[in-house]
Amino acid sequence: MKKADLITKDGWNALEAELKYLWKEERPRVTQSVSEAAALGDRSENAEYIYGKKRLREIDRRVRFLSKRMEVLRVVEPDPRQEGKVYFGAWVELENDDGDKKRYRLVGPDEFDVKVGKISIDSPLARALLGKAVDDEVKVRTPNGDQLFYINEIRYRAFED
Repeated sequence: MKKADLITKDGWNALEAELKYLWKEERPRVTQSVSEAAALGDRSENAEYIYGKKRLREIDRRVRFLSKRMEVLRVVEPDPRQEGKVYFGAWVELENDDGDKKRYRLVGPDEFDVKVGKISIDSPLARALLGKAVDDEVKVRTPNGDQLFYINEIRYRAFED
């Protein structure tokens, strides 16, 4: 399945900051340390040189990925007409049958982080939520079986806790 080419403004800013940091700060610093290590002589047993070269390859790979990915990403800003329904970028509070509440934000696949409540728009839960409204029931197939959630609240600004 192809990843969605959508991203929130916050997600875009984070990717842009990472790219800038890698290219303007991390890469020049590692390049300098590799040059210094190379000047010490025998490179075959020089751990700093070997690690530095490996780190440079990792940085270059990530910079290439970010550059190409950012060319195809589309920043999506919430539209006032979306209020009351779940769409990309929404913050949603869900409740299960046990009364446990969880809050999620539907974001692009490049910015999801379940630990902080950001779920990918490509995830089964996000797909089940799309277009739903407050008080709707949502049934989601999970590895542990079907789960039922109730939508308590939908926002297009962060929850204040």
